[in-house]
Amino acid sequence: MALLKRSTPVTSTSEDGRMTLMEHLRELRNRLVKAILAVVVGTAVGFIYFDPIWNFLKQPYCRLPQAHQFNKDQCILVVNGVFDSFFVNLKVAVMFGLVVSAVFWIYQLWAFVTPGLYQNERRYTVAFLGLSVPLFTAGAALAYITMDKGLALLLGFAPDGTLTLVSINEYLSFALAMLIIFGISFLMPLLLVFLNVIGVVRYRMVSKHTRMVVFLMFVFAAVATPSQDPITMLALALPMIALFFVAMAFMYFHDKRRDAADAAHARAIEEELDGPSATADSASVDARD
Repeated sequence: MALLKRSTPVTSTSEDGRMTLMEHLRELRNRLVKAILAVVVGTAVGFIYFDPIWNFLKQPYCRLPQAHQFNKDQCILVVNGVFDSFFVNLKVAVMFGLVVSAVFWIYQLWAFVTPGLYQNERRYTVAFLGLSVPLFTAGAALAYITMDKGLALLLGFAPDGTLTLVSINEYLSFALAMLIIFGISFLMPLLLVFLNVIGVVRYRMVSKHTRMVVFLMFVFAAVATPSQDPITMLALALPMIALFFVAMAFMYFHDKRRDAADAAHARAIEEELDGPSATADSASVDARD
């Protein structure tokens, strides 16, 4: 109890307006509760509209050639366990809730981090939040378009006279992994731009390692994609590289403008410092005359 009493003044609000540790924890708790409630509401909507969501998700499998289909007339996936149907409903609903409420829980995350940023850094919060949603959507859409090609390539390795039974749980895990990996990968250049804006990463540093970054993007695409086939790897790596060069162009012009502003500010300070001394020198000369 004595220790708790001694620690009480430390957790009080400081004079400069900074939040104390307990205030940070309460703020984190409130942000998490709001984000979780948003995901729960989105999950409930996902349960209600499970059928159209599932029909949308299984279309890449249905686009496969008939040779890879279990039923030549219908697009059918296999259910192996008794509880698989329920867990598939739950997984689809939760992922739908995460996607639908993404803007809200990303905002809650930013709202918790933003007080630790400078005023000029906070101005970019809305812009980055606005760009993150279309970038993630573009990555997920690209994964949705190329998913059937990766599946066809993988299932094509099955020997003649055999039929691959794809369970609904396995396919859903594959589809969700593809959508999430592609969506998050498209956000990496945006993160690089944000680090440049707040002054953590400069263009000169990144430009020195451009070849290494491009190589690592190919390695990441080869390892991160669930199918690990060359078509899917290229579908992920090439847009990432294109977005990386767009981010580098932004960093180049942003650093150039920042350096010019810093140089102008330094000249203004020098002129301000030299002004009084020059005035004093001219006054001393006039006095001697």
